Order: sequence, then C-alpha cells, then structure tokens
Amino acid sequence: MSEAWISVLGSVVVGLLTLIGVLASNSRAQAITETRLEDLTREVREHNNFARRMPVVEEQIKVINHRIEDLERNRE
Repeated sequence: MSEAWISVLGSVVVGLLTLIGVLASNSRAQAITETRLEDLTREVREHNNFARRMPVVEEQIKVINHRIEDLERNRE
C-alpha cells in the first residue's frame, strides 16, 4: 500500500510542477501578445491619422497647382 501512495504522491508532484511550468509559460506568452497588440494598435492609430490628413493635403496640392498655373499664365 505504501508503494501505491508514493506513486500517487509522485504523480501529484509531477502534475503540480507541470502545471506551474505551463502557467509560467502562458503568462510570458500573454505578455508578449499584449505587447504586440499594443504596438499594432499604435501603428493603426498612426495610419488612421495619416488617412484622415491625406484628403486635406490633396486639396492643398490642388490649390497650389492652380496658383502655379495662374502665375505661369500671368508670366506669359
């Protein structure tokens, strides 16, 4: 009977050590995932800001082109 208890106790100890290892590994993986998600979120925000500004820049370019055309016409 004592050999059975030693075997069960050994299995429990191995199981607990395995559980601790899995939890530690998952916590590291979760930290890496959160860091990557934060980086991607930052990049998306930068892209969205750029996408909002582009129509303004395009309109300014149109105005500049018209002014250049007017100056070229007045020069001739």
